[in-house]
Amino acid sequence: MSTLLIRNGRLLDPASRVDRVADLLVVGGRIRAIGTDLPAPEGAAVIDATGKVVAPGFIDVHVHLRVPGQEYKEDMRTGTAAAVRGGFVGVVCMPNTRPVVDSAPLVSYLVDLAAREGLCRVWPTGAITKGSKGEELAEIGEMYEAGACAITDDGRPVDRAETMRQAMIYASQFDLPVMDHCEDKSLSGSGCMHEGRVSSALGLKGIPSASEEVHVARNILLALETGARVHIQHLSSRRSVDLVRWGKALGARVTAEATPHHFTLTDQAVADMAYSTNTKMNPPLREEADRQAILEGIADGTIDVIATDHAPHHIDEKDVEYPLAAFGITGLETAVGLALDRLVRPGVISLEQLILLMSTRPAQLIRRTPPALTEGAEADITILDLDRTWTVRAEEMASKSKNSPFIGWTLTGAPHATVVGGRLRMLEMKVIAE
Repeated sequence: MSTLLIRNGRLLDPASRVDRVADLLVVGGRIRAIGTDLPAPEGAAVIDATGKVVAPGFIDVHVHLRVPGQEYKEDMRTGTAAAVRGGFVGVVCMPNTRPVVDSAPLVSYLVDLAAREGLCRVWPTGAITKGSKGEELAEIGEMYEAGACAITDDGRPVDRAETMRQAMIYASQFDLPVMDHCEDKSLSGSGCMHEGRVSSALGLKGIPSASEEVHVARNILLALETGARVHIQHLSSRRSVDLVRWGKALGARVTAEATPHHFTLTDQAVADMAYSTNTKMNPPLREEADRQAILEGIADGTIDVIATDHAPHHIDEKDVEYPLAAFGITGLETAVGLALDRLVRPGVISLEQLILLMSTRPAQLIRRTPPALTEGAEADITILDLDRTWTVRAEEMASKSKNSPFIGWTLTGAPHATVVGGRLRMLEMKVIAE
């Protein structure tokens, strides 16, 4: 195991009440010492973090690695390379693959594959229902024993309320969070963008906000009844934020996430970017009032974590007419830059809040020990360069797919280095794979 000395960085870990300029020595995968003017052991790699922020490692709880079955879009190696390039020490991967991850052997397969080929930590989820068909519950207990950190039918919402209620009761036995992509398909139908003024002007079929809100409300009510832990994925609408706030006030064990694209863009982007299919995602980009509500939810703690919903697609699935294109965009390599540029720099939230949203709380959500900047802790570390101005370039991305609406954007603030279990996996936005 390598030895690493991070010199003279601002160590910032709100959960551990650490905020000081110091050196940090990593030996054997753990933080050995924190102090000033620490000597570098022979053979140690040294990172000069002067002017940088050294934070507990960031975790993304909503990622599509596309394995097994869709490796032409992404694979374990490229997906985790994109993660470390983006500053993430770990990701939670979704089960809507081919085949759907709905059994213990498939969960074990992902755990083993990540150990062999992954560049960061990978925690698989299991499906709620067999084949994510919304009918028969999957073997939730066996998947939990195999290493599943949550259950979700992400991308294919569970329509039947009774099925979801039974899933919550089942998952509660293991205190597993039930993550849900909230969408009533009878309302969203064949829509391809948010239903509103812009969709009418563009002549595209819309998806009403109610298609999300109906399921958010249902899930909160079921969480109240069952006592289950329910996590609402990728909130997009103002009323959804209000519903989560209401549910928390009532005592529901509900958490929620927001994506960088939903706190940055609105449906106007579809027009401004001339029908670019890289503005097509599910849930869709909503209106400015919705975006503002998400920002308020992030700031006041209603929204617990920032997650990317990293959804790589092959160019052939995006280079088609807008209604025919696949939903989803990549997000791992732009999330930290967007969060620093659009949340921290304007003062929407503090840097300490961002670290809680992207490190501590994501770990707590999946019941893992949060990364920490304390002696003896596992060395999962993200170093941030708040002053770096950079341009998002497709040719520099580590992901196999390049379907991002942020290509060409210039952002201020970036991940500078990623350390996973004591190993330096990224420096100055260049992946270190060996």
